[in-house]
Amino acid sequence: MRCKSNLESFGQDPYQVLGVSPEASLVEIKAAYRKLVKKHHPDAGGDQQTILTVNAAWELLGDQDRRKEFDNNKRHVDCLVNEAQQRGVRNARASATASEIKDLSSSTQVAIEDWLQKVYLPIDRLLGKVINPFPKELRSLSADPYDDLLMEGFVLYLEKSRKNIDKVMDIYRSIPVPSSAYQFGLSLYYCLSQVEDGLSELERYTMGYVDNYLHDGKEMMREAKKRRICLKEERRTLVNS
Repeated sequence: MRCKSNLESFGQDPYQVLGVSPEASLVEIKAAYRKLVKKHHPDAGGDQQTILTVNAAWELLGDQDRRKEFDNNKRHVDCLVNEAQQRGVRNARASATASEIKDLSSSTQVAIEDWLQKVYLPIDRLLGKVINPFPKELRSLSADPYDDLLMEGFVLYLEKSRKNIDKVMDIYRSIPVPSSAYQFGLSLYYCLSQVEDGLSELERYTMGYVDNYLHDGKEMMREAKKRRICLKEERRTLVNS
């Protein structure tokens, strides 16, 4: 069965997400982002999925290089459509010359494959170092959470995991997500957020033994594991599309 992304209904235009025009300045974009964060933040009763989408849109438009890459790709496609419409062809996209479509498709696929190799695959390997050992580390700690040696071992796992996630976030920001893979990039961002938040909850547990932190941390790590599995399937669909 195909894993359905929580972000499948997301419109791929980040300008629409933030409610700004493509000509908006960085100041205007930042103001719109802050307004939406205040409105939709979970601490204010908002929806977690909405805030993740808003954050992802801001990460794209708030980064000059990523915004430029998105705008350039969008203008290229719009240009082909407009030229076709001016020629009065019923199907605008189909009316573009075969060579234009082939070149655009080839360029897009190369960009996707390059991003997958340089960003997604290294991230997936690092995620495996965090997610895969978690059940064993948790079982070991569960034998006696108040045992100093067991707790030290669990804390060491969290410290190593935090360093791996810091590397993951650096890799994620190193190359802009191709606009045609933007939805996949959002799914990956959601997975990373689950791991990062899960580690934070587990770290809070080690400092005070509050069971709620342990419960929330476990659930977030389990969700991240599910999302990582779905991402592998979504990657195959992305490559073969």
